[in-house]
Amino acid sequence: MEVFSYTYGDEIPSECFDKKGNFIGAPKKGDGIIRVRLEKSGRGGKTVTVAAGFDSSDNANELCSALKKKAGCGGSVKNGSIEIQGDKRELVMQFLKEKGFKVK
Repeated sequence: MEVFSYTYGDEIPSECFDKKGNFIGAPKKGDGIIRVRLEKSGRGGKTVTVAAGFDSSDNANELCSALKKKAGCGGSVKNGSIEIQGDKRELVMQFLKEKGFKVK
């Protein structure tokens, strides 16, 4: 567990807050491995491919945009994870490997 501290007068990084402005804590540092999985529960029966494990230094928005163009489908970035509509696990894994990420 990593300790995150501030001194008085320092500005708290924006990664410590969610989109609504609620404090969520210190930014988590990953192990450098992107994990690709298929999710279906809680999505009204729709299948979504999720790539999780990006660091805050990785620009997930640019990666998501390029991945959506390559896959020809929709998607979004939520909580630092890329969600692509449909079962596109092989395509997502191949794309991320080409970009230099370690993928499982």
